[in-house]
Formats: sequence, C-alpha cells, structure tokens
Amino acid sequence: MTNPAATALVLVAYDSQLRWAAGVGAELASRGWDCRYAAPSDVRSFVTPELERELGVRLERAPWAELVRRAAGADVLVLALQGPLTSRFVQDVAADAGHADGGRDGIRPVVVTGWVGVIVEKLVAGYLERFASDVVAVNSREDLRTFRAAGAQLGLPTDNLMLSGLPLLPGRPAAPRRGPVRTVLFADQPAVPASRADRSYLYGRLVEHARRHPERRVLVKPRHRPDEDPFRTARHHPAELLAGDDLPPNLELVYEPFPELLRSVDVVLTVSSTAGLEAVGAGVRTVFVADLGVHESLGNHVLLPSGLVRTLDVLEGPDAELPEPDPAWLRDWFVGDDDPRPPARRIVDRVAELADVPPAGRPFARTTATPAFRARVALAGHRPGPVSAVVPALPGRRRQGVRGRVLLACHAVLPSGWQDWPLVDRLRRA
Repeated sequence: MTNPAATALVLVAYDSQLRWAAGVGAELASRGWDCRYAAPSDVRSFVTPELERELGVRLERAPWAELVRRAAGADVLVLALQGPLTSRFVQDVAADAGHADGGRDGIRPVVVTGWVGVIVEKLVAGYLERFASDVVAVNSREDLRTFRAAGAQLGLPTDNLMLSGLPLLPGRPAAPRRGPVRTVLFADQPAVPASRADRSYLYGRLVEHARRHPERRVLVKPRHRPDEDPFRTARHHPAELLAGDDLPPNLELVYEPFPELLRSVDVVLTVSSTAGLEAVGAGVRTVFVADLGVHESLGNHVLLPSGLVRTLDVLEGPDAELPEPDPAWLRDWFVGDDDPRPPARRIVDRVAELADVPPAGRPFARTTATPAFRARVALAGHRPGPVSAVVPALPGRRRQGVRGRVLLACHAVLPSGWQDWPLVDRLRRA
C-alpha cells in the first residue's frame, strides 16, 4: 500500500528515541508517506549530528505549539518522546484538532506511541501516559500482558495495544556466533551506574581483563563523547576516569555506531542497556554485568529472565561457559515466531489499516473522551507539567523560563507526588 499524499510527523528528543522512531519512519517513507522529523525546541533535547547522518534523517527544531498545530494537520503522528510529554502532546493535539467533531475535514492523525527500550521502571504509569493513542506499540509479550491487565482493571479499552516487538530488533535473533573470543565490547551507559566509585570499579575490571588477555581487544563504547550534552549527562565519563592511567594497548575507547561495531565483536557486555538486546538479536554472545549487584537502580533486575546476568568472571573461563539466552525470554522479546514481519512493518501495517478510517470509526480514537482521558487533561491543567514548562520565557522574564524548564525536568524524572515536595513548592512560588 502506498500513500503518496499522506504526511507523517515524527517527534523525538534524544538519540535513543530517534533510533526507535527512525525504523518506523523509514517504513512509512517506503510506502509513500512524506515523513518529517522534529524535536520541540522549547523542551530540553539532544540528538547527535552523527546519528542524524547515520540514519539519514534531518531533524528540525520547532516550538511545541507549532508542532501541535502541524501534528493536528498530519495523517500520522509518531511520538517517541518521554511518557509525560507524550501524554500532554496527545492531549494538546486532540484539543487542537477538535476531537469532538473529528477536526480537520473530519480527520485527526493516527497517533503511534511506544517505548524505545527495555522498561525498567514506571511500567503501568508509562502505559497510562500512552493509552490515548491509536497504536500503542509494545515491545514484549510480558509487557503486553501487564498493559492488558491494567487496562481491564481500569476500564480502559485495550484494542489499541499491539505486540510489535522493539523496532531496533529483528523478528527473530540471528544464529549465535561461535568461536574464540578475540574482541570484547562494553556498551557503556550515561547514568548506570551513577556513582564514580562504581564506574571506576567496572572500568578497572575491564583494564584488568585486557592486561590478562593481551590476545583480545577490549573496547569501551560510551554513549556520547565527553564534550556532548545528552539528556542523561554522562557523569564520570570513561574518558575522564581512565585518563592518565597506564592503559594496556589492547584497550580502546570507541565511538563508531553500535550496529557497525556489532559486525566484528565476539562478546558484548553491558549493565542494562538495550544494546544488549541488539547484540542478542545480531547473534553476538552477551552478558548483562552483575558485578555491582542486581538492583532496580541499575535496571538489570528486569533482565534476570534472560539467563545472561553474570559477573565479569564469566569471561575468564572457556568460551563454552559464556551464558546462552533463555529460550522463553527470547520468545518474549523476539516476536517473529508467530508473525515473521519485522517490528516496524507490523506497526506501519496497523497504521495503514487505520489511516483511511474516520476517527469515529477507529477502535480507540473515539475513547479519548473517556473519564480517564478527561481526568488527565484536568489534572495537567491543575498542576505544573510539560505544558507550563514549554512556554518560552517572556521578554524580561528569563527566570520564569528557567524555572519552567526545571519543573519540566522534575516532571520527567521524579516519582509521582514530587509537586508537593517543599522545595518544589518554593520554586513554583519564587
């Protein structure tokens, strides 16, 4: 099916979101949709120019209100933003398009939302921040079971939930690679672990391994370069902590795109990065590092079913001792056994089904008037949130703009109830 006159707007704020969204956008473009990528200029965002070039995407920056207007006039809206921003954007688009009467010529965009990686926290909360979309793309069977149960218990329709699989992954994992371990890659994460001591410990273990195995290359792949400013700013960057050390010559920091590196590595190590799933999908032996324990703050607790959570000591034994992924976990994340279509194709096939259906006839669009949706709209108007924060500072009131951005950051990363903390209340009233 092609749609030569159809338009799609894809919204992202960070590198990981663009990787997820680009797969969906590429599939839309292959079918004739005019696909445009944008980031809200008045919300903190960071996408590296290198990633834009790698994916062949040009990302435009535009104000939130302008993007809402564009989205209300588009045929498809793909939201890869954080949950709170996704929730508010859907509300604003519904208001702008006039969800009561269908909006522009009786049409409003088919809204697609999802998760850009493994969900390590706010599982049900994240679902409720996305439930008012036409297509909620779910990465794993376990997540789908959780969301369906939550929707049923809250009286929400769940027809919009679809098991797509993570668009970064193939429908089925490649055959596992065998042979001697010659190249080991550690996929670093900007905020996991958080402390300097824990990060120094991990990097120190990698240095020791490189010294014990001069026949192996040991690569450390940071998410960003030290001088870049991503969402989760990399405190205690490996370039900083390893600077000045007498490093073995076979240990290197590398910045090539991760998919490129996967072609030539034998083992991927990470604490809880989605890069581990990508490695499994590419057939690369993978270890989710447990040297710092298994803990919610590390995000590796949700990876226990994989059978791949091990300490770095596993590298010291023969190759046969490297763990194999649990078949049930593989089936949970690589969903092509039931349907061989790649995840992005599944999502766009569903979009194509809905694109020609008026909003009132879509399975989920009409339910944006449910009490749950109305309650979210009312609550967002009652307390500071993304909308109050994205309004640009007025002339002569720069402090107000800074305050709004601080409140947005709080909304994105703090647990529920943060609005009532005394310090936040003082910030609001300042």
